[in-house]
Amino acid sequence: MSTMDSSSSFLFLSLFVLCFFSISNADEITYDARGIKINGERKILISGSIHYPRSTPEMWPDLIQKSKDGGLNAIETYVFWDLHEPKRRQYDFTRNKDLVRFIKTIQAHGLYAVLRIGPYVCAEWTYGGFPVWLHNQPGIQLRTNNTVYMNEMQTFTTLIVDMMKQENLFASQGGPIIISQIENEYGNVVAAYHEAGVQYMNWCANMAAALDTGVPWIMCQQDNAPQPMINTCNGFYCDGFTPNNPNSPKMWTENWSGWFKNWGGSDPHRSPEDLAFAVARFYQSGGTFQNYYMYHGGTNFGLVAGGPYITTSYDYDAPLDEYGNKNQPKWGHLRDLHLLLLSMEKALTYGDVKNLAYDSISVTIYSYEGKSSCFFGNSFTDRDVTTNYGGINYTIPAWSVSILPDCSKEVYNTAKVNSQYSTFVKKGNEAEAKPSLKWTWRDETIERIKPGQFTAPELLDQKSLVEDTSDYLYYMTNVNISTNDDPISGKDLTLSVNTTGHVVHAFVNRERIGYIHAYLGEFEFQFHQSITLQPGNNEITLLSATVGLDNYGPNFDMINQGIHGPVQIIASSNGSADIIKDLSNNQWVYKAGLHGEDKKIYNGRARYSQWKSDNLPINKPFVWYKTTFDAPPGTDPVVVDLMGLGKGHAWVNGHSLGRYWPSYSAPEEGCSAECDYRGPYKPEKCRTNCGNPSQRWYHVPRSFLANTDNRLVLFEEFGGNPFLVTFQTVAVGSICANAREGYTLELSCQGQRAISNIKFASFGDPKGTCEYPFATAGSQSFKKGTCEAAGALSIIQKLCVGKYSCSIDVSEQILGPTGCTVDTRRLAVEAIC
Repeated sequence: MSTMDSSSSFLFLSLFVLCFFSISNADEITYDARGIKINGERKILISGSIHYPRSTPEMWPDLIQKSKDGGLNAIETYVFWDLHEPKRRQYDFTRNKDLVRFIKTIQAHGLYAVLRIGPYVCAEWTYGGFPVWLHNQPGIQLRTNNTVYMNEMQTFTTLIVDMMKQENLFASQGGPIIISQIENEYGNVVAAYHEAGVQYMNWCANMAAALDTGVPWIMCQQDNAPQPMINTCNGFYCDGFTPNNPNSPKMWTENWSGWFKNWGGSDPHRSPEDLAFAVARFYQSGGTFQNYYMYHGGTNFGLVAGGPYITTSYDYDAPLDEYGNKNQPKWGHLRDLHLLLLSMEKALTYGDVKNLAYDSISVTIYSYEGKSSCFFGNSFTDRDVTTNYGGINYTIPAWSVSILPDCSKEVYNTAKVNSQYSTFVKKGNEAEAKPSLKWTWRDETIERIKPGQFTAPELLDQKSLVEDTSDYLYYMTNVNISTNDDPISGKDLTLSVNTTGHVVHAFVNRERIGYIHAYLGEFEFQFHQSITLQPGNNEITLLSATVGLDNYGPNFDMINQGIHGPVQIIASSNGSADIIKDLSNNQWVYKAGLHGEDKKIYNGRARYSQWKSDNLPINKPFVWYKTTFDAPPGTDPVVVDLMGLGKGHAWVNGHSLGRYWPSYSAPEEGCSAECDYRGPYKPEKCRTNCGNPSQRWYHVPRSFLANTDNRLVLFEEFGGNPFLVTFQTVAVGSICANAREGYTLELSCQGQRAISNIKFASFGDPKGTCEYPFATAGSQSFKKGTCEAAGALSIIQKLCVGKYSCSIDVSEQILGPTGCTVDTRRLAVEAIC
């Protein structure tokens, strides 16, 4: 046999073995009313959303491992059409857009994947994840029975499905993807599209089913989803949800773990007690699939933040914070719940179910193979309830669920947090000997009318011209003033501009006369400014800036962006009526983007002579700044503090960190001195950071950095002081815990930081609570109670000091006798990292 024949035979055999291995490891995914079934076995599925482009490929393994450690067995993500097809039929799956790599990373960690193809995603993502070029396709209408749109949607959806199939990533091929989603929350808006909306929804279902993925398809928030689609629930609570088909499982695709943040808004928080209550109620009421939206929120790099006015941070108060740290105690409190629920999987999915009303609480009993598991739920918001069950008294705190896996001993209550609380601190960059950075600068060139530019005799929609390649669009026109017979000559003149562009800067004859920005929730506004025009020709330049495109609601894609008019010059004089010169139908000249963007000077590699080091301007608009810095040592997450700047965009080594706007602060009112977890959550509840910038710190992923000589480039739109900019690291500064007897308390400083000191420890009946971030100064300090174990402090010091993490069995056997007569002894600890 020839060498070529041998090689061909070996290749054929290798492919055969690989194919056989994939097929032999394929999973059969089916379902019934009691749950998703994997190879015929019903499963409890606990999932978390991680959006791959809101982090970096280097972060993915750590995020997924922490998710797994937190008790998740699945990861969910959207697919972002605009990132993958920025121009029609030009695709990009590189770097943090590498969907296949992300799914394979999930698989490598032994977790399932839920792929929400959409391809409409909402997600507080600009234009809902649609590429804006769709808007310019002739005859198109989005998300309705429109052939142009449906052809584009089907092409992209098929592309993604085929890509997953080629890599054997569906469970039916041996991959991790067990569920796919088509469309997204369409039931919330379908009425606005009338019968065409229903036709489109049915078409989506048929199109998806025909793709033959071998795994179930879901439609969230779609009560009339046709078979074989499974309709699912989104919201803060879904225990009352019932699928539209008796043979479909009860699934919760979005349990909102917190809420998003806006420019001009304060920080929202959802308490771990309430989030755990919602989860426990869902599984108590027969749910078997639940997904946190978000489990890790991440960062809106580039221009992807939507809204409008969604901040660059998409932290979402999720169990993993923006940088990938464990958000304690939320991460730990939920982990304890997840592990308990998974240990009860057979009872919850196969057991006989009995629901009882017992002393004003809801009791659910799951009986399986001679054993029973119980849930006791108290939905009162103002009172605890004590009930006697099986001869034992149980007190269920208000707005909580107790879980007794043997219907005898309470193992978990959603209102009783035992896991540690972590307080994070920002630390200066130890790699920089000097406190301030050395800056160079250059002006942004303001556009002017030139021959050959695009013109139109009307004011055009900004997104139609820019297609989301920039936040900026110039609108320019000429106004000729005749000395003798012009009716506005010699009068007091005001330029009036009506806009929905979020920000407008106005120039007359290349001199900047002012600007105005919209306030949160008031996105249609007017600019008024006194102007002086010279005899003859005058050039009026308006620079419109958007801060994210709308992403939600019926026909959101048709909302006008930019300067829609009228644009007027108003001439006034004492004793006579105003004269209005309407420029709206002038010949307007358009230029998309900034000159600096066109030249890509954000890469920081332009010729040295183009950057100046002397006379560095401060508080000057339309300036580019550049500096170099060394990466902070260690592995802690890196942030750049942009306090002192106005508004703009930041890049490190050519990587966009996203928009910045530290000059826009949250209102002074609306924040909570404390957070009462009891009662239904809404985004206005439990807020912090009132009166401060909505976002001051901006994430710089470690993978963006070299050890030395990193370039930071800023485009400053409003004017600010770059000398106040600093690089910092984010680390756990202190730990607080208040754990019950019988619990195994884990203390950790996270990362490569050791516990340096035990500030306080008492086992018995100590006084005090851990309430970060709602604690006032000093309120986290504990005090000794009436009884305690004498040696607890020294024992914990030996177990924990000098270690990255430690585990403490909270018991008299480990910590010593307390002499307490209380029913439940507790361990209170404060530690320094």
